[in-house]
Amino acid sequence: MTDSETTAAESDTGPAADGREPEPALVALGGGHGLYATLTAARRLTRTITAVVTVADDGGSSGRLRAELGMLPPGDLRMALAALAEDPDGVWARAVQHRFGGTGALAGHSVGNLIVAGLTEVLGDPVAALDEVGRILRTTGRVLPMSPTALTIEADVSGLEADPRVSRCIRGQVAVATTPGKVRRVRLIPSDPPASPEATSAIEHADVVVLGPGSWFTSVIPHVLVPELRAALVHTRARKVLVLNLAAEPGETAGFSAERHLHVLSQHAPDFAVEDVVVDSGSVPEGREREHVARAAEQLRARVTFADVAEAGTDRHHPGKLAAALDQVIRQPRPESARLRVEGRHMGRQVRSASGGKERVSWR
Repeated sequence: MTDSETTAAESDTGPAADGREPEPALVALGGGHGLYATLTAARRLTRTITAVVTVADDGGSSGRLRAELGMLPPGDLRMALAALAEDPDGVWARAVQHRFGGTGALAGHSVGNLIVAGLTEVLGDPVAALDEVGRILRTTGRVLPMSPTALTIEADVSGLEADPRVSRCIRGQVAVATTPGKVRRVRLIPSDPPASPEATSAIEHADVVVLGPGSWFTSVIPHVLVPELRAALVHTRARKVLVLNLAAEPGETAGFSAERHLHVLSQHAPDFAVEDVVVDSGSVPEGREREHVARAAEQLRARVTFADVAEAGTDRHHPGKLAAALDQVIRQPRPESARLRVEGRHMGRQVRSASGGKERVSWR
């Protein structure tokens, strides 16, 4: 039995033989830099981690390899592997992240992307290829594609025509992410892609599932658009936590408030619910704006926790702060109803802050 299998077994059967509390099985969903932040934080909490990664990228090195070889775009998968590497500063971790310069055929390609591409052809299975790279990097956990099929994102975007009520259909992740208009809705092509069986199994057996942060329309919402993946997320017994972005992204979510992020997620998956939403306290001022976020979270039947999770002076999550916020949120007793607990003055709802009232309970 491997170390990861031993840990999983302990999680199912109770405390470890030495009396320590078993580590939780945590699944993180997303893509790109947002998922990298979540994984960097998660590895401070547990060694049993599964990253489930979007596979719709069509730009840069990933787009080229996808078009030329008909493979899954490897870039976001590679970044997740690097985030979980035993030694993030070691030679192998730096090598897989290295991008070739120059002007030749290799210019712009990441070494890791090429390794994943080569192993996929040799082994005939993208999951086996990712597991092999994971062994080379001695990763803390496993990296999986959300679907075995490369996907295409299509969006309805307004603001591109003279009439603001008219939407234009934009296709492709890069095009959607960089459009100057306002994204109204996104779809996947094909509309009902299969989910990776390993990904749905990980979600079904997880103790904690974390969705976000990341590019909202192209890295976060796609997970609830894959029918089998959404079904697993709806029915899992895991504690589900949504981590909001620190700021709106130019193009994709320009002008979006924290409240709006929650609304569009709910609109895309009305049956999807989470128990907790983590929001950076510096991103949403106290008072009316936090009340709006709380009401929006009601659509997801979630309670909101405001905590300092930002790296000072940036729009990036600080791994240590995010880990502390996640640890505190998921150690709280599970909510008994859909009523929200929001940090700040009492607003007819229970009040909770990530800065106090921590109760040590089991991950289950």
